[in-house]
Amino acid sequence: MKKFVNDPKNFVREMLEGVALANPETLRYVPEYNLIMRADGPRQDKVSIVQGSGSGHEPAHVMCVGKGMLDAACPGDIFAAPPTDYVYETIKLLASPKGVLLLVNNYTGDRMAFEMAQELAEAEEITVRTLFIDDDVSVEDSTYTVGRRGVAGNFFVMKAVGAAAERGADLDDVFRIGEKVNAVTRTMGIALTACTPPAKGSPLFDLPADEIEVGVGIHGEPGRRREKMLPANAIVDQLLDPVVKDLPYTSGDSVALMVNGLGGTPLGELYLLYGRAHKRLAEQGIEIRRSYVGEYCTSLDMAGASLTLVRLDGEITELLAEPAEIAIRVF
Repeated sequence: MKKFVNDPKNFVREMLEGVALANPETLRYVPEYNLIMRADGPRQDKVSIVQGSGSGHEPAHVMCVGKGMLDAACPGDIFAAPPTDYVYETIKLLASPKGVLLLVNNYTGDRMAFEMAQELAEAEEITVRTLFIDDDVSVEDSTYTVGRRGVAGNFFVMKAVGAAAERGADLDDVFRIGEKVNAVTRTMGIALTACTPPAKGSPLFDLPADEIEVGVGIHGEPGRRREKMLPANAIVDQLLDPVVKDLPYTSGDSVALMVNGLGGTPLGELYLLYGRAHKRLAEQGIEIRRSYVGEYCTSLDMAGASLTLVRLDGEITELLAEPAEIAIRVF
């Protein structure tokens, strides 16, 4: 497989350097801890919002640092949790009198790294809380995870808590908002191809050309099942029905709908999927109030997509509508 890469061992470091160089007025890179943070951080008048996980899911999370979203992100290597000491040093650098909120996608390695870092920080009397994000409905009864995984729905938690923190909310209120958004967010994904980590140089798993992985994880974890390739409308139905039934979302609900690309899917195909999902929801009396189509949480170059729903109320809608300034710019 052809990749833009020098030494695979330096891939994450070189990527982070590029992110910082492209945003010199707003971001700061701390290479000792793989840390991207706001140039004006830590702010003494707001809760600091910190997230990190394995790299390879960009723009999550290092490209989501900025006003109205994350204050810092400390990624690990490709698909690997950050070391505990990186998270610990990030907490210390971002410590604010109003406290630090850690956002953690629900994976074993990430949980361990962030929970241990929180204990170390609390021993130094830094006020820290941790929120676990688990929006993936694909996981039903799994022996390879610690429950439901945190996937693209994580963006809505980031956006809501980031907006609340920017308004000056205290740590308890920011945490409450994060829990509230997580509780009404559901996601499911599907893979058409495997992804190729730079250090491996070949596909991470074997997926025959005529098969799809329904419910795939963002690290290539097995989904609910494999089956033969289907038309796009049938694929949307395979994703939408489990998501809608899980909460459940019902007639009269107002929702945000996200169709997220996993790294190797053309934007036109994502909008095609969105159109089917929008119509299916409208038929069920579910009103789409906010729409998101694009790449938010990827899996390197995997061809595939995920579908996320968020049940909206007045508070969540206001927070999602607040402005944000991050590395992903729209002209």
